[in-house]
Amino acid sequence: MKKRALMACCSSTPHPIPPHVGGGDRCPAPGSAPSSPLALRAALVLLGALFLVRAAEAQAPLVVRMATLVPDGSTWHLILKETGEKWKAASGGRVTVRLFPGGVAGDDPDVVRKMRLGTLNAGLLTSVGVAEIDKAVYALGVPLMYESYEEVYYVLEKMRPRLEASLEAKGFVVLNWADGGWVRFFTQRPVAIPDDLRALKLFSWAGDAEAVSVWRSAGFNPVPLPSTEIATALQTGLVTALSTPPQVAVISQFFNNAKNMTDLRWQLLLGATVITKATWEKIPADLRPALLDATREAGRRLQQEIKDSEGKDIEAMRKRGLNVVTLTARQRAEWQRLTETLYPKIRGPIVPPEAFDEALRYRDEYRKQRAGAGGH
Repeated sequence: MKKRALMACCSSTPHPIPPHVGGGDRCPAPGSAPSSPLALRAALVLLGALFLVRAAEAQAPLVVRMATLVPDGSTWHLILKETGEKWKAASGGRVTVRLFPGGVAGDDPDVVRKMRLGTLNAGLLTSVGVAEIDKAVYALGVPLMYESYEEVYYVLEKMRPRLEASLEAKGFVVLNWADGGWVRFFTQRPVAIPDDLRALKLFSWAGDAEAVSVWRSAGFNPVPLPSTEIATALQTGLVTALSTPPQVAVISQFFNNAKNMTDLRWQLLLGATVITKATWEKIPADLRPALLDATREAGRRLQQEIKDSEGKDIEAMRKRGLNVVTLTARQRAEWQRLTETLYPKIRGPIVPPEAFDEALRYRDEYRKQRAGAGGH
């Protein structure tokens, strides 16, 4: 830049400063130092301006642009905002967070794509978003494989080092793990057995061709759409069923157009807050532990909020007309048989075989420990 500035008066293109300025000084030959006091002054001014710009850049806060599907104004959103304030305080204003809630930055796959492009830096993602980076995370959400939070988080803790190392190798750092609660079916007609669901049009995440294929192979009618279009699709009848946690159903008002809930814990909606490795490494190393602690505390708060609110949310929807379909033991067994017939189709096309087997092994290990201790 300095060389171009110093050489500007020697350009062959028209220039607003005459080539012959005061005292007979002429433009120096290429490669020689400028002899004109005016040229020297201009060079010093440009050099000083360059230093000022770079100093300002060094002092300017690093703005982390974070996107999420969590609804604007929800408890989840408020916890994220508080975490952003903690980042700002812990860094002395050197790191700030700008949130884009409610899917304004697009669906989870869109958010991951924008993170790769650099237009976003971080995201609170569902497993669908994390799987855009590494599909091994789907091992924690295989339908009806897990019976409790404790089972899922036992398996996660065992698999976490490998998952996080794999994500980091692909350019993303995990700041925390959290979940959105147990997914249940919300439908426009009551669903008690798989055949009831087969008669409906089931929302499926756009871009997840393998999941669509598995659903269709079992006789279901999946409709792939971005999750940001669920509300409209329910209103128009494009979809007549979806699987989502109760808190999402109540906050997003999905239950207004899907007034039946099958009381079956289909899967835990696991997710993670991730940041691009490039952005994380721009944060001074001495600040990272405090920021990581704040984000992990937010994850624990989110998880506890979900646990505490699930029953309350279901009851609130019931009071507003939601029909809760309670299953018999025989009906539950029918769903279990269905999923077990699908596991060979899930293992491989959707969940990498080694991750599927590892998750199943740790789940069985947990159950054996519980049985040995006299627990369920």
